[in-house]
Amino acid sequence: MTAHAAGSTPAVPPMPERNPKGLRAAIAQHAPQLLPDFDEHWKREIADTFDIGPLPAFMARWWGEYAIARDPDLDAHMADLHHRATESTDIAESMALFEEASRIRYRVRDMEPGQ
Repeated sequence: MTAHAAGSTPAVPPMPERNPKGLRAAIAQHAPQLLPDFDEHWKREIADTFDIGPLPAFMARWWGEYAIARDPDLDAHMADLHHRATESTDIAESMALFEEASRIRYRVRDMEPGQ
């Protein structure tokens, strides 16, 4: 998940500060397709309830979603993994594809701001 080579697709933007405001701004700028779901989830789980208890889970989910969506190659790879897993008639193959997607999700959740 490093910047792409010069001359290919644009560089992958760095991860933002790990807070809702920074994450929302990064989503709005680099992955706007996620913004409606991010805002609805924020409103439903945090803003309307005045409860910050779900905030760590909210941040974990959207941190990973943004980390994948900001990188077009990684986003396409994840979509391909899910598509192939759901289309496969071989359960072992499907499980292996979903496990690969899961490993990627676990890896990106540990990314730090600036990476």
